[in-house]
Amino acid sequence: MHLAYPAVLAVLLFSVGLYGVLARRNAILVLMSVELMLNAVNLNLVAFDVWLRDTLHAGQGLTLFVIAIAAAEIGIGLAIVLMVYRNRGSSDIDRLRDTAETAHGPDAPGPHDGKSTDREEKAEATA
Repeated sequence: MHLAYPAVLAVLLFSVGLYGVLARRNAILVLMSVELMLNAVNLNLVAFDVWLRDTLHAGQGLTLFVIAIAAAEIGIGLAIVLMVYRNRGSSDIDRLRDTAETAHGPDAPGPHDGKSTDREEKAEATA
């Protein structure tokens, strides 16, 4: 088997995945692009394992490990994206910068201006 065919296919898959990570704004599409990149790595691992005729099949074992890690990453990533979508109404990556709970604007109450926050009032009420 020629090593060039799977290597070229892996480069194309990785390039498409890299473009998706850099150009997309939807978090789910970014996660899909990361999966494409990981699958390109898996293809290279298996192709080099076959080409080198490794008796331990280390490339295939490492591929199974990468697949397991990728499945866990997608599960946690989708859970995070769904929670952000429920809270914000959008999975746009540019809008995710504003994930802080407290406001830091000029009219936001500071720690030393005498105004108490809801948390401080709840803490005083329970004490």
